[in-house]
Amino acid sequence: MSNTKQRKTSFSLKEQWNILRYLFSFAKSETKWFILSIVMMVIASALSAYLPIIIQQYIDEYLSTSSATIQITLQVAGTYLVLLLLRMVIVYVKDYTFKLASEHTVANMRNNLYHKLGKLSLDYFNKTPNGEVVSRVTNDTETIKEFWNVFLTFFDGFINATMIAVAMFSLSVSMSWVFMAFIPVIFILIYVYQKISTVIYRRMRQALSKVNARLSESTMGMWLIQQFNQTQRMKEEFDEVNQEYLVARTNMFKMNAVLLMPAINLIEQIVLVIVIWIFASQLLSGSVVDIGIIYAFTSYSKSFFHPIGGMLDSLSIYQDGLVSASRGMALLANESTEPQPNANAVDSLIDGQINIDDLYFSYDGENDVLKDIDLEVSPGEMIAIVGHTGSGKSTIINLLMRFYEYHQGLISVDKEDIRDHTKRSVRSQIGLVQQDAFMFYGDFYDNIRLHGNYSDEEVREAAEFTGADHFIKSMEDGYRSHISEGGSSLSAGQKQLINIARTIIRNPRILILDEATANIDTETEQYIQQSLEKIREQATLIVIAHRLSTIKDADKIYVLHKGRVIEQGHHDELIELEGTYYDMYRLQSLQGKV
Repeated sequence: MSNTKQRKTSFSLKEQWNILRYLFSFAKSETKWFILSIVMMVIASALSAYLPIIIQQYIDEYLSTSSATIQITLQVAGTYLVLLLLRMVIVYVKDYTFKLASEHTVANMRNNLYHKLGKLSLDYFNKTPNGEVVSRVTNDTETIKEFWNVFLTFFDGFINATMIAVAMFSLSVSMSWVFMAFIPVIFILIYVYQKISTVIYRRMRQALSKVNARLSESTMGMWLIQQFNQTQRMKEEFDEVNQEYLVARTNMFKMNAVLLMPAINLIEQIVLVIVIWIFASQLLSGSVVDIGIIYAFTSYSKSFFHPIGGMLDSLSIYQDGLVSASRGMALLANESTEPQPNANAVDSLIDGQINIDDLYFSYDGENDVLKDIDLEVSPGEMIAIVGHTGSGKSTIINLLMRFYEYHQGLISVDKEDIRDHTKRSVRSQIGLVQQDAFMFYGDFYDNIRLHGNYSDEEVREAAEFTGADHFIKSMEDGYRSHISEGGSSLSAGQKQLINIARTIIRNPRILILDEATANIDTETEQYIQQSLEKIREQATLIVIAHRLSTIKDADKIYVLHKGRVIEQGHHDELIELEGTYYDMYRLQSLQGKV
């Protein structure tokens, strides 16, 4: 959301209407329940307005004339009690159906937001803190759940106030106008509240996102925080963002305490004083005033303004909901989606040939990180891409995996534009093993299978293929051993072997290893090298390597520098050239000897 929008003091009517349309779009499947709830609401409001009239008529027709009998009193009391119980049942049905529909609506909204996250490009996640993403899918949707209750309160309040107004006008037109005279004051309160509250609620939502982001960052990197004795600093920084959230919440409470129900209570008391003063003046002037009328209007002074107060009270949730919904709208409207295939894209079996011609790419649209890249891989070959940090090695892989879209140059698979292959076709036949292996909560079967349709036997064969089988079997429960989220109980090398196994089980036609051996021990590296020899017999290999000793047998090595291919050839050819690759290899050889 832009800074301009963040500085706005309120949503315009058009913006509010667009947000409401966005919310209502998720409620279409629950329309019948919302309608039933509204019907129940109308009936309950009519009963609420009629109940004081029963007492008023009983007072004026029977008590004031001393004609009340036990039978009449019991009939009136029985009627009142039955209607009261009926109203309670109707209110229960109203609340239950409305809350059921709102729960389903919010669940539908949350599913849509999560589905959208799966379609966003990696660029969005690189720029957006994890805590903020989580906040939009969880906290904001929970706020919107309360936002639906606003509509219940508004409908309920409006219908109640309308029914009571009709009842009052049926009893005394002149007295009813006393109540109506304060309606403009309430509208002024609503206008002032909306002008002030949007800023406060937006700050509160932003502060909560910061709290979630900081909490997520701290828990994920707790080992690093403790290692470098940063616990106190992180505590102070968290205290700062938490204090910011506390201040925003405090400002909200101050605003609500002045402009919402307390203000309505004040108006209610003023009206009650005026009503009593008018009736007292009439009595003192000798006019006849029915006691039942006095009872009805003193009762209505609370019944009329109480639902209006509830409506005003719900404005706080309304404003909070507008901000939360606008954030959800912004997420769904985000056009930073993952690259899409061409309209005529098909699923096809890949042989493994890759051609990259005149490829340029920029993450920000201004600074090219890849420039004039030409690269060729024949089926069954093993090529390596090397270079210093920031030279563009991983960017090439990101484009091959269709994590980002390129706009200049061409990437071809089997001599066809990669965009003519469906995303499913590309990602099911091109396997990627990255430097950091993420483990999911579950066992080894779960983490290798990753919900794919593979048997336990196929999982074990993949583990044996990569050498992971030897340490899995040594565990107490074998393949059923529990793995915590992130795999904290496993070494980097063990996680990498599992990572390769989950790729191998899918039989990729092209396998990409992005610094897969950078952070592992020598023994694990040997297992991986043995696996690579087997993989070369059935797939095309692309290896991004830090350790140049692991790619000496590559069919071709490409050396990148500042986004350009500056050298290419076999290991021996590049050594004879005595260029950048030669310098890198000699440096590593010297370090190895040291």
